[in-house]
Parts: sequence; C-alpha cells; structure tokens
Amino acid sequence: MSDTLLTQLDAGVFSVTFNRPEKKNAFTHAMYEAATAALQEAERRDDVRVVLLSGAGGAFTAGNDIGDFLEHPPTGEDSAVFQYLRALAGLSKPVLAAVEGAAVGIGTTMLLHCDYVVAGEKARFSMPFVNLGLCAEGASSLLLPRAAGFALASELLLFGDPFDAATALRAGIINKAVPEAQLKEVATERARALAQRPAQALKVTKALIRGPLREQVDAALKREGAEFVQRLASDEAKEAFMSFMSRGRK
Repeated sequence: MSDTLLTQLDAGVFSVTFNRPEKKNAFTHAMYEAATAALQEAERRDDVRVVLLSGAGGAFTAGNDIGDFLEHPPTGEDSAVFQYLRALAGLSKPVLAAVEGAAVGIGTTMLLHCDYVVAGEKARFSMPFVNLGLCAEGASSLLLPRAAGFALASELLLFGDPFDAATALRAGIINKAVPEAQLKEVATERARALAQRPAQALKVTKALIRGPLREQVDAALKREGAEFVQRLASDEAKEAFMSFMSRGRK
C-alpha cells in the first residue's frame, strides 16, 4: 500500500502493519487513507478470511501525528480519520489486533471494533482526548461503557491517563495479555485459527454479535465526529495543542 502501511496475505490472514516506527507509528492523513484502502481491499477479496492489525518497531500506534493532524484537521464526515473508523466498524470479516507498546487515542479506540485483541503485558493504552481539549471518538462513548461499565469507562475517558494491559483486560478492550516475546506467535496463531473456520459462518456470527449495535455505532461515530470537529476549533483545544507542541520542541 505504502511505505508507512504494509499489507501481506498469508493463509487467509491479511496483515495490516502500521509502519512508522521512528514515530511510534503515529498516523498521518496519508496513513489513514492507506489503511482505509487496505480494509476495503480486505472486504472485497474472497481469499481474505481475517484481518490482523499490528504496529512495527515495538509500538502499536501513538495515535495521531500532531503536526500532520494540525495540517490536515478533520473537517467533516469525509475526513480521512472518520473514513477509516467507518471502514473498520463496517468490516464484515473478523478483525484481530496485536498490541505492543503504545496504543494512544485512536490506537485504543479502534480496538473496540476488533473481534479479538491480544496485547503484550507491557503495552500502555490511553485516550487523552479531554486533555487535548477534545472529546471521545471511534464510538468509544458508546462501546466502552458497554464493555467496561460506566465507572471505569468514565475514569478512562475523563481523566485520559495512561493505563496498563491488566486494566485494558478488565475494561474489555483486549482479550488476552501475554509476554512481549510471545505476542506475534499468539496473535498469528489466533488469526490462522479463525482463518480456518468456515468463512460465511464467521461473517454471519460477527453480524449477529455486532449487528444489533450497528446503527448505534454509526450514530455515535457521526455524533462524536461533529463534536470532535467543533472541539478542535475551540480555544481550549488550541491552547492544549500549543502546549503539547511546545513541550515537544524542548
């Protein structure tokens, strides 16, 4: 697809690797476009049975590349980041994720749309939207309370503090935490095991699990997206981003 997003098909497993290790795989506008195209390709191809998301170089993704994000801010539903989230939420085939190191912002919220997530025991998650003057995204305002309960979901989204794999497991964001040395092996084994199941049965079962919430997810993505765009233009967000960028220059 591109140098910053790699794809490979092996035994029905379509691997999508975020590949900016020097930036902890922080997403750019171009990466979102490439990731969306990769998911659309996976949906289209009959030889793709499951999708496996991962990051290169010891990190899943540090979220948005702030500099690129400010140059290409989301302005509406057709923005690249929102197209990626809709493509992920709408994928009919099982999606797995292998999470190592940092999973920041959308790096955490995208996991709520995955069907099986294995993380390294040292993985660190965070959803620091409020701290940047923003709001929840990725339908996390809907899905996280259902998975984690209102108390824990509120804590994670309102404070925006980093949390560990044990907390992610308790919150229902991941299925399993394993030693980092075993992460690739376990994720690949789980992906191949699903790829060997009957394909149509998998798709029907996923649709039965997620279908009842699909309209609510679409509505949440739209509602959060509109609020996110407004928040991004707010004085609070501008001040928070200026502070973030100035810290990065020191």
